[in-house]
Amino acid sequence: MARTDKAIQVNGRNYAWPSQPLVAVCIDGSEPDYIENAIAAGVMPVVGEMVQSGADLRVDCVVPSFTNPNNLSIVTGVPPVIHGICGNYFYDRETDTEVMMNDPKYLRAGTLLSAFADAGASVAVVTAKDKLRTLLGHGLYYGNGRAICFSAERADIATSDDNGISNALGYVGLPMASVYSSRLSEFVFVAGVKLMAEKRPDLMYLSTTDYIQHKYAPGTKEANAFYAMMDGYLGQLLAQGAIVALTADHGMNAKHHFDGSPKVIYLQDILDNWLGVGIARVILPITDPYIVHHGALGSYATAYLSNGVDPTDVINNLKNLSGIECVLDRAEGCQEFELPEDRMGDLIIVSQKDTALGGMAEDHDLSGLNEPLRSHGGLAEQTVPLIFSRPIDVVGGRRLRNFDLFDLALNHTA
Repeated sequence: MARTDKAIQVNGRNYAWPSQPLVAVCIDGSEPDYIENAIAAGVMPVVGEMVQSGADLRVDCVVPSFTNPNNLSIVTGVPPVIHGICGNYFYDRETDTEVMMNDPKYLRAGTLLSAFADAGASVAVVTAKDKLRTLLGHGLYYGNGRAICFSAERADIATSDDNGISNALGYVGLPMASVYSSRLSEFVFVAGVKLMAEKRPDLMYLSTTDYIQHKYAPGTKEANAFYAMMDGYLGQLLAQGAIVALTADHGMNAKHHFDGSPKVIYLQDILDNWLGVGIARVILPITDPYIVHHGALGSYATAYLSNGVDPTDVINNLKNLSGIECVLDRAEGCQEFELPEDRMGDLIIVSQKDTALGGMAEDHDLSGLNEPLRSHGGLAEQTVPLIFSRPIDVVGGRRLRNFDLFDLALNHTA
């Protein structure tokens, strides 16, 4: 392990060099109840011991409570207003196109992972979905053997030049897993255990998929089985001498009626009816390439209004809709949620815990929803776990976030 007494500064924050391998795990969609129920059921003994002998916190994630903004906040240590990734999907005003925010060109800050690698640390990143890989791996150099970054989704095409490892699929020793399965996340953990045993990176970042959380509530047989699987691999990482830190990118809640049908406010239809077609453009930042389990329905949206439209009237009308939690103009919303104003619409809309937001009803393909809708994006999914295998000391009075993970793990563990 490369060692240095010099602190690494990233985005205005100082981080101590790891005294032993640190494994940071982002459990996609892990509402705190999932872990609490699994521990209570006796299927997560390893994490149960972490809770007792380490640290068990509840912290705030970034709003919008989606995958890309939160994973990038965790690995940069700062909110989206600084790193720029404010959704999975956004409207690029410069090109007048709606695009996925997966390209590193949208990232405005460097990551802890690349900073430590540049300083001589070895780094390994394994994600379930490939949409995160290029963002998380931004700035990593693969020519010196100190960095590895690949996804379970595309492990079969990993190369030394692009990922720091060739034939990751053969290396891990598991068959390719469907994006819509829990096996994709298990692949991440198997890879992490093997990399720790054979490469022993100074920093490891593992990111799962929320396939299970979108389908099954906390405490269900299926959810507990998933967390039991995870617990076994976390135990192996701890046995290898790693410090383990767990958090989530967002929580998850049911968003459906009693009959199981989705409970949705279709904002584009509503605004078209109020203002006329083409006057407002609704963007749903939850949108990503994997919409089967949520139909691009989440609890956060942003809307662009044509010149001459008074946003005050629209805001007041939206606030009166049943199921709406808050509606803010761009300046207020970006200040409240620490978002970059140039990548937001004129309005920021957040729905209540049991309600999702959509665009036009006819544009949402819900045929893949085999179970009642569970989704995320709003304030109701902001509370997430932050659990460490070691005790930590925390300065009192500080609002803790999921993106404080590396600060606490490197600077405040006993």
